[in-house]
Amino acid sequence: RPAKKTKSAKDKAPAEKKDDIEKIKSYSYMEGEPEDDVYLKRLYPRQIYDVEKAIHLLKKFQVLDFTNPKQGVFLDLTLDMALGKKKKVEPFASVLRLPYPFSSEINKVAVFTRNASEVKIAEENGAAFAGGTNLIQKILDDEIHVDFYVAIPEIMPELNPLKKKLKKRFPKQTRNSIGRDIPKMLELFKNGHEIKVDEERENFLETRIATLDMSSDQITANLQAVINDVCRHRPLSLGKWFAGVDLPIALQRMAES
Repeated sequence: RPAKKTKSAKDKAPAEKKDDIEKIKSYSYMEGEPEDDVYLKRLYPRQIYDVEKAIHLLKKFQVLDFTNPKQGVFLDLTLDMALGKKKKVEPFASVLRLPYPFSSEINKVAVFTRNASEVKIAEENGAAFAGGTNLIQKILDDEIHVDFYVAIPEIMPELNPLKKKLKKRFPKQTRNSIGRDIPKMLELFKNGHEIKVDEERENFLETRIATLDMSSDQITANLQAVINDVCRHRPLSLGKWFAGVDLPIALQRMAES
């Protein structure tokens, strides 16, 4: 009599495979933390650390893995965009000054103004381009490429042809890109750090906040600055704003703030 064949993983019926998956999912978590460096992640709940501990671990892993000590430190935020019944916060973008800048690159900024003296002020303060409606067609024709656009209030109605082209880079009051203090706007946008919600995922924001060779206090200060800026975009009265915070390790203290 031929030997009985055993089913390989490929031969298993879909129902059997599903049962195996459910068995794995049904495993209860182990008590306490892993005692070894190598363990099955599914048997332990995800570990959550406060900011200080998370940064310490990132620095420790860099030494153990022999990776670049100047590598970027990234902050991932998963946001609760709900505002109420059938309403939600629109994906947003903003620019802020970090307490401890880590990039030496200067952003290119264009200034919209009709006033010749203001054009001169803009150029003296480092604007890549400055002018009025004469810039519109050049932007539409891709002759002008900059990182940010700022404008004085009086010229805004004439910039409507650029709304579709510039999208979220179109000057807006809530982004501090409309104002009369041209040097101040240039200072912010030339040296500022941009954060924005992913338009496809809609509730996810990823941004670089530091380099790993910076001190823990500096990294924490930059992280807090980003958190504070994000909080401006949703009323605190609506409750918890952060559904998840990663550095890339989850940070309990910030998630609960």
